[in-house]
Amino acid sequence: VFSSGLYLNGMYQKGDVILGGLFEVHYFTVFPELSFTSEPQQLYCEGFGFQQAQTMAFAVDEINRNPDLLPNIKLGYQLYDNCQKLGVSLRAAMSLASGTEKEFLLDETCSGSPPVLGIVGDPGSTHSIAISSVLGLFRVPMVSHYATCSCLSDRSKYPSFFRTIPSDSFQVRAMIQILHRLGWTWVGLVFSDDDYGFHAARSFHSSLAESGGCVAYSQVLPKDNCPTELQRIVGEIKSSSARVVVVFSVEAYLLPLVDEVVVQNVKGLQWIASEAWTSSTVFHTPRLMPYLGGTLGIAIRRGEIPGLKDYLLSIRPDDQPVRQFWEAVFGCRLEPPAGWVEAGGDVCTGQEDLRDVETNYGDVSELRPEYNAYKAVYALAHALHDLLQCVPGRGPFSGHRCASLQRLEPWQVVHYLERVNFTTGFGDRVSFDDKGDALAIYDIMNWVWLQDGSVQVENVGVIDESAPAGQELTLDEDRIFWNFESRKPPRSVCSESCPPGTRVARKKGEPVCCFNCISCAEGEVSNTTDSAKCSRCPEDFWSSPERDLCIPKRIEFLSYQDSLGISLMTASLLGALICAVVLGIFTRYRNTPVVKANNSELSFLLLLSLKLCFLCSLLFIGRPRLWTCQLRHAAFGISFVLCVSCILVKTMVVLAVFRTSKPGGNASLKWFGAGQQRGTVLVLTSFQAAICTAWLVSASPTPHKNTRYHNDKIVYECVVGSVAGFGALLGYIGLLAFLSFLLAFLARNLPDNFNEAKFITFSMLNFCAVWISFVPAYISSPGKYADAVEIFAILASSFGILVALFGPKCYIILLRPERNTKKALMGRATTKT
Repeated sequence: VFSSGLYLNGMYQKGDVILGGLFEVHYFTVFPELSFTSEPQQLYCEGFGFQQAQTMAFAVDEINRNPDLLPNIKLGYQLYDNCQKLGVSLRAAMSLASGTEKEFLLDETCSGSPPVLGIVGDPGSTHSIAISSVLGLFRVPMVSHYATCSCLSDRSKYPSFFRTIPSDSFQVRAMIQILHRLGWTWVGLVFSDDDYGFHAARSFHSSLAESGGCVAYSQVLPKDNCPTELQRIVGEIKSSSARVVVVFSVEAYLLPLVDEVVVQNVKGLQWIASEAWTSSTVFHTPRLMPYLGGTLGIAIRRGEIPGLKDYLLSIRPDDQPVRQFWEAVFGCRLEPPAGWVEAGGDVCTGQEDLRDVETNYGDVSELRPEYNAYKAVYALAHALHDLLQCVPGRGPFSGHRCASLQRLEPWQVVHYLERVNFTTGFGDRVSFDDKGDALAIYDIMNWVWLQDGSVQVENVGVIDESAPAGQELTLDEDRIFWNFESRKPPRSVCSESCPPGTRVARKKGEPVCCFNCISCAEGEVSNTTDSAKCSRCPEDFWSSPERDLCIPKRIEFLSYQDSLGISLMTASLLGALICAVVLGIFTRYRNTPVVKANNSELSFLLLLSLKLCFLCSLLFIGRPRLWTCQLRHAAFGISFVLCVSCILVKTMVVLAVFRTSKPGGNASLKWFGAGQQRGTVLVLTSFQAAICTAWLVSASPTPHKNTRYHNDKIVYECVVGSVAGFGALLGYIGLLAFLSFLLAFLARNLPDNFNEAKFITFSMLNFCAVWISFVPAYISSPGKYADAVEIFAILASSFGILVALFGPKCYIILLRPERNTKKALMGRATTKT
C-alpha cells in the first residue's frame, strides 16, 4: 500500500513488527514559491530511483517467507522518501519514531501504523547526524546503509546508531594503503562542503601524515558552483607538482569541477575516488574520459541477492509512486488527461513488461548500497529474533528479565543489535564493533577507457580490515588501466627518496615530504631508504665509500709483507750477516797483530752485541703481540747496553794502556785486566737488565688497537706502558754512550797505531746524533712509522758502530796485509814517538 499523506512520500506494509526506512527514492526536491498571502502548496519530488527502497521491501518479504528466522512473526515496513533534503528526512524520521497517526488504540483491532522498532537509513551523513542526535535520546535503533561520516562512531553522541557500510575512517585507511602501495606520498585533496567531506578530509590529513605522506593542497568544493572559485581550484591543481588527486565528494558537487578541468585541459592526473562517486556513471562520457580515465576508487562491497531482479521487474502500477515511475519509463499515461490521446500520446495498459526496456532499475550486477540495505534489514531481524529466543529468568536485563514483544522498548533492540553476528547468503559476515561500525570490506575499482570510447569499471583489488595484519590490501597492479602514455603509474612525490648512504634533511617551512638528501658523514651509515638519521659504525668498523655499509677497518702495522717492512728486515739481516762475516774474519785472523792490538775478546763480544742489535729490530716487525711487545724493548735495551759497555771498556783500556808509558802509570793497568773488563761489561749490562725487569713487572708494554691516527684504520702498536721505564732504558743507554764519547774524545790525540779513540769518538757521535733525533721523530710518527723510526735508529747506530770500529781493521786485514804486522805497527809507533 502506498500513500502520500503527511506531506511525505512513502509506502507501507502491515506486520506484527514494523521496520522504518529512509531512502532517496527521488533525486530532486521542488519547493513551491512562497507568496506569504496564501497557504503554501506541498513540496514535491522529481526523478525516480527506488531500487534501494524496493530492496528493503524484498528483504522483509524474504524474511517473512523464512521459517527459521522470526517464525510466527510477520514483519512490516514503513518507508519514506527523503528527497535528499534534511527537513524532509527529519520529519519522516520523527513520524516513524512516534507513529503516523494522531491516536492509537492498543487492542486487537488497532488501526494505523504503530511506531517502528528500528529504522534502516538515512543514506546521507548529514541527515543521519541530525536524526540520530534526536532518536539517540530515546535509544531508537538506526541502521544506515550509506552514511559514512566517521563522526557517527561517537557513541556518546549517537548511542543507537549502527551502519552496514564502513565509516570514512576505514575508507581513509584503505586509501592510505593504496597510496603507500603505489609509492604516492605527495597528493592533492579535494572535498565537498558538508559533514561527509570535512570529516573525511580531517581524517585523511592525520592518517596521511602518520604514514609519512603529505597533502600538497586542500580545496573545498563550493556548494554554489561559483565559476571563479572553481577556476581558482583547478588552477591550484594545475600548478601543483602533485600528480595524484584524492576527492571526497558526491557527483553533484564534483561534476562542475570536472567541467572546469576540461576547460583548462588539465591532463596527466591520477584521480582517487571515494565511495560516494566511484560507481557513478555520470562521468563515463567520451568528453570526460581523457581526463578521468584510469581513476582508482574505493567502492563498498558488491553483493548478490538471489531473486531480487525478478522481484524488481514484477511490480505493477497499482500505486501512485509506481504509476509515476511506470509512466516515466514507458512514456505513456495510465489515466490520460483530456486531449492527451488527440495530441498523439500513448495510453498505458498496465501490462507492459519492464524487461522490454533498458533501465538501471532492473540492473542487479552492481548491488552495493542496495546490498548494504539488505544487510541492515537482516541485522534488525536477527536482533529481534535473538530477543525473542531469550529464556525467562536468564535474560540480559535487570533481574535476568527478558524483553516482551508486547512491551518491547527500542533500547532493548539496541542491546541485541550490538551483539548481532550472522553470515549472509553471499558469504559476508555481519556484526558491529563497539562503535556500531560494520566490518570494513572495500572493492578497489578502476575506470578502464576502452578503444571504442566506452568505459568499463573493473574490480582490481580488495581491502579487508578483518584480514591478518599486513594482508589487508590485495591489489592486482597488472590489471590497472593507467591513463598515461607510459601506461605505468605516475610518480607523485615532493622529493625523490633518499637512497641508502644518505639521510633526510627537511626543508625549512615545507611539509615533511619535501626534503634534501645529505650524505652521511664519515664513519656513519644508513642502509635504508629515506633514513631519518645516520648511525655510527662500531669501533672496529668504518663506513663504505657509499656510506651504506659498515665494513671492517683496515688493519695497519709494520708487516713483513709491507715494502717498508721488507726493506727494514733486509737491512737488519744484512747488518747481522756483516757482523757474522766480520766475526768470521776476526776469528780467522785472531792471531794477527791488528786483532790482538785491539782487544780481541772485547771485539768479539762487541760484534756479538751488534749482531743482537741488528736482530732485535726484527721484533718490531709483524703484528704486535704481548710477548713481542715485552721482548722488543728489553732485547733492544740490553743489546745496546752490552754494545756500548764494550765500547766504554775498550776506551778505558786504551787510556789505561797509554798511561802506563808515564811514570807511575803501571798501577792503573792492573784494574783493566781481562777479568775486570768482563766484569765491568757484565755489571753495566746487569743495571739495564734490572731496569727492564722493573719496567716489565710494574707496567709492561702491551699491544693496543689505536684508532686515533686514522678513522678508517686500526693501527696495531705496542704502548710502552710506563713512559718512565722507557725513558730510564733510553737514558741509561744515552749515559753510557755519552761517557764513551767523552773518554774517547779525551784520548783522540794518542798514537794512531794503538789508538781506537778517534773511531770510537766518531761512532759515539753518530750514535748520540741518531738517538737524539730519534726522540722527536718517534713522538711525531703515527702508527707503524713509529716502529719504523725506532728500527731505523737501531740500524743507523748499529751500522755506524760497525763501520767506524771494524771497517778500518777489515780493510787492513783483507786489503793491506803488509800493515798487519807487529813491525809495521811498532815502527810507526817508534817513528811517531
